[in-house]
Amino acid sequence: MKNRIKPLRIQLRLTQEALAKECNVSRQTINCIENDKYDPTLALAFKIARSLQTNVEEVFNYEENF
Repeated sequence: MKNRIKPLRIQLRLTQEALAKECNVSRQTINCIENDKYDPTLALAFKIARSLQTNVEEVFNYEENF
């Protein structure tokens, strides 16, 4: 799953640490999600989107690999 966390986070002047605190996860979790090494749970995806002041569809893009 691709995401736009980093550009949205930077636009809001949020650090990974600040976003992580808002979402109640570690900074490493945010880093792994940003770098496509980890797909968040649905609940975490919604928390991230809310913290980035947008909706899930604007943050995450599901791409099937065939």
